[in-house]
Amino acid sequence: MLSDDSRTACGFTLRRQRLLCACLALAVASVLSACGDSGFRPLYAQTASGDYVPERMKEVDFAPIPGRVGQRIRNGLIFEATGGGNPAPPQFRFEVVLQENLTATLVSVTGDNAGRPSGAVYSVQASFRLIDNKSKKVVFQGASHARAPFERFESIYSNVRAQKDAEDRVARTISEDLKTRLAAYLSRPPVP
Repeated sequence: MLSDDSRTACGFTLRRQRLLCACLALAVASVLSACGDSGFRPLYAQTASGDYVPERMKEVDFAPIPGRVGQRIRNGLIFEATGGGNPAPPQFRFEVVLQENLTATLVSVTGDNAGRPSGAVYSVQASFRLIDNKSKKVVFQGASHARAPFERFESIYSNVRAQKDAEDRVARTISEDLKTRLAAYLSRPPVP
């Protein structure tokens, strides 16, 4: 049986470890109690104006985004905002501009496939802005990035399908990121 003064593997005594844990718990408790005063609250809780974020998300009009990936991002945003239901009269307009890039990776240097890439990375940067419909001013803007690697094959169909799957993964990632950032903005108290 070990006494409280016996050494542990780290070189601390058990008594010192308990004291350190108690101090750490006290520090964490004081930091967490301060969070309530500084404005931290759950994302989908009631906002300062009394609305709920899902109801405010329905007030956003999502502008069309050109291209297949843009359409997938927009559809994801609309579904996340309305849940498939009817939107509310728009208070905001959300615009997104995409920059797409396809980079070849893992180029073979030997054999029959010399000079051919055996993989690629599809990446997208989505610049966005939220416009208040009443004042016509940009109230929130930023950018979101996503990348998805995929393999290249001998079959043309396999290459096309692999790239489409990468595009779908990127669209889903950007859609979720934009939805979260938009919800975080809409949960803030209105600026007078």
